[in-house]
Amino acid sequence: MEAVPQIGPRAATRRQEASGLGGPQRLAEGRYFNRELSWLEFNRRVLAEATDRSMPLLERLKFVSIFDSNLDEFFMKRVGGLKQQVAGNIHVPAPDGLTPRQQLAAIDETVRPMLHELRRLFGDEILPGLEEAGVRLLRWDDLSSEDRLFAATYFRRHVFPILTPLAVDAAHPFPFISNLSLSLGLGLRHRGEQVTRFARVKVPSSLPRWVKMPSGLRFLPVEELVAHNLDELFPGMEVLGVWSFRVTRNADLERNEETAEDLLETIQEELHRRRFATVVRLEIDPNMPNWMRELIREHLRFDERDLYEVETPIGLRSLMQLANLPLHEHRMESWNPPTHPRLHNQSPGEPVDVFSVLREGGDLLVHHPYDSFTTSVQRFLQGASQDPAVLAIKQTLYRTSSDSPIMQSLIRAAEEDKQVAVSVEIKARFDEANNIDWAERLDKAGAHVSYGHVGLKNHAKCALVVRQEGGELVSYTHLGTGNYNAETARLYTDFGLFTADPVIAADAVKLFNLLTGYLHRPKFEKLLVAPINMKRRFLELIGREIEHQRAGRAGYITAKMNGLEDVDVVEALYEASATGVEMDLIVRGICRLRPGIPGQSETIRVRSIVGRFLEHARVFYFHNGGDAEYYLGSADWMRRNLEYRVETVVPVEDAALQAEIEAMLELQRSDNVQAWELTPDGTWLRCHPADGEEPVDSQRLLMERSLERSRRSPVAEG
Repeated sequence: MEAVPQIGPRAATRRQEASGLGGPQRLAEGRYFNRELSWLEFNRRVLAEATDRSMPLLERLKFVSIFDSNLDEFFMKRVGGLKQQVAGNIHVPAPDGLTPRQQLAAIDETVRPMLHELRRLFGDEILPGLEEAGVRLLRWDDLSSEDRLFAATYFRRHVFPILTPLAVDAAHPFPFISNLSLSLGLGLRHRGEQVTRFARVKVPSSLPRWVKMPSGLRFLPVEELVAHNLDELFPGMEVLGVWSFRVTRNADLERNEETAEDLLETIQEELHRRRFATVVRLEIDPNMPNWMRELIREHLRFDERDLYEVETPIGLRSLMQLANLPLHEHRMESWNPPTHPRLHNQSPGEPVDVFSVLREGGDLLVHHPYDSFTTSVQRFLQGASQDPAVLAIKQTLYRTSSDSPIMQSLIRAAEEDKQVAVSVEIKARFDEANNIDWAERLDKAGAHVSYGHVGLKNHAKCALVVRQEGGELVSYTHLGTGNYNAETARLYTDFGLFTADPVIAADAVKLFNLLTGYLHRPKFEKLLVAPINMKRRFLELIGREIEHQRAGRAGYITAKMNGLEDVDVVEALYEASATGVEMDLIVRGICRLRPGIPGQSETIRVRSIVGRFLEHARVFYFHNGGDAEYYLGSADWMRRNLEYRVETVVPVEDAALQAEIEAMLELQRSDNVQAWELTPDGTWLRCHPADGEEPVDSQRLLMERSLERSRRSPVAEG
């Protein structure tokens, strides 16, 4: 029997609302928080990282960029979807009671103060900090004569050849403005005329946004370079003024999958249509004259509420270019994940045999980025592609990098006549084109490529390797919480389980048969698979804790995820809390559940961890009267994951691996540095150590533990 983990509020921890970021969010006061406003509160926590003056300057700059990039995606997906509902006269309220139109109004009221804080932070703190660090962001008037000579040469060689001036008159219609493209709106006049004309120049996105001047760390935004060399684009014309603007378009387009005979063709068509989708936001220079505003509005047909006046530079996501400057004193110490001790090369120069590690030592748990992805997951699949005893490799693909070594390994394996089956999710938002490219390359190499099923996204993270060993077939499975992407594996926290368990392998075979064959409902022995058995089983596990609590065996749940939104799950958690089941929920982003309501959710504590790594793992613990069960996998407790996606969650049954997971969960339950706690009114309060209390930064401590474990074993870095 296992003791119940330490639970209950950390009373010694002092909590304080983030300064300057506003009070409680505007939320309905029923049983649920609004999904969209809850996500905006997550992005507010991201922005709070940028306000933290104890953080190195370039790390603060990085969070400014992430906040702005997150907001771009929010407008494209979530605001775009709500606008579609309004246009379709859909007035059905969300579970929190807000209609689509009310949600748009609430979003507007929430976003504008956040943008004001972003610009104040950038102008009052980030820019002066960069100046002190020797980094100057220049305007044209700041340039010396030598700088202007360099800029003119750079413009002629690198910029001018790819610019396209677009006039607007009787012979030239108003140009198409592509999504998230930075544009310059020009007021022009022929010399000797009084008529003011409009023209648009698109700032090339293929060039670095910030042009480095020849001496020092001095950067000129490329739009300034273009704006002050317009005489070469419009010779003989007088430039009356130049103002920046940027369009955001809806990316939440509807697709008719039920009648789509060719899903690949449907997605390719959607990518084309997305370029011409409805405008959901227009950001403009506040100094843009009214005549130009009205001209743009007349042709783009957007609502007045979609207009955002933004001090230049517009599009702060581009600051990531500067956040990567090699100013080590203004950055966090770089992190090079060690190789997991069990995957250390015993013979220098020889690759580790992952299969023998699993055969001889049992299941293996890796935790990225604290354990190297390169020397674990990537090595597992690269080794399988080269191993003559491997007969088949099957894998899911949701998001991966454009130069993925794993995809290259699969192509090589297919070319060497191994059976390679890859289920590629070409509906993964914003990765469609990249995934289509990989799918076509895999298909050309001879791999069996499937695109999932109509109406379902494949979000599962699973790889299966079948190997010939001593006259029989042995299967090895990897199931994880994150994508097969070496780049994000250094930035996202994710778990992965390697196992030679034949029951899990048999379940994985059924999963791939489901993905590549006809849609059916196989019986899974150990895996929880959405939309087959996962939601039902999670509700049963919550219900079991209720029964334990009623029988006097303390009920307890810890669930770590990216989002908590499914109404059925939330209602089950409310019921569990009403019977006294204690719960710690670690939710990075959206959370519809209202904690701390007497008689409803008073035993539920909700916290969020925001730090240098993006918390991405999904982990679930059920006390089960002392016979605890642990699960990890790809699914959040959101309706889309449980009902409209193919997802996998796997039980972790090895006691030593369970202890590893529990140690991580306890660190995050105790975090008083990077954690935020959710109050009943929707306010997120940042945790700080109380006087005399030791600071607990879970991510930092996990890094230290990983290094200490590597020091105890002669482990190579990944």
